[in-house]
Amino acid sequence: MVVAVVGVAGTLGASLLTQRGAERAKRREIELVREHEEVRENLALRRTCYAALNRDSRQYTTALNRHLHVMREQGVQDADREALDAAKAAHRDTYSEAQMIAPDAVLAAATAVNHALTLVYGQVKRLERGAPEAGETMETVSRAQQAIWDLLREMRAAMRVDLGVSAAD
Repeated sequence: MVVAVVGVAGTLGASLLTQRGAERAKRREIELVREHEEVRENLALRRTCYAALNRDSRQYTTALNRHLHVMREQGVQDADREALDAAKAAHRDTYSEAQMIAPDAVLAAATAVNHALTLVYGQVKRLERGAPEAGETMETVSRAQQAIWDLLREMRAAMRVDLGVSAAD
């Protein structure tokens, strides 16, 4: 009788342990899938943000260059100011998003670009008003604007490394 009870208890216990083990394995599998989805969504979010920031930063840099040419050649009109301010606003919005998403290495490069763009924008506006600070000329501002392209390349490289598209230097 005791042997029968122990046998039945062992059989029932084994099936319960097997069932609990299977449940634990299934829960772990679900957790792994969820973690994988989160990683994939985070990567997609960064990719989208980086593409927008790269595009808008380049367009802002191009708008500054165009504005300088307009200032030299014909004088600035309201439409020219609006185009520059629209490029500035687009960059500001995507940079703000990157501040919340990008890791430190990418954010450092993006901040350098943002800082350079802000400085050149201020110089352009002072020249436009006819009130440049000491040393600010069309030539010095143009050189500062052209230097932004190197910062943009560095920012893009940091983004590509973060996304796993390029290897780190």
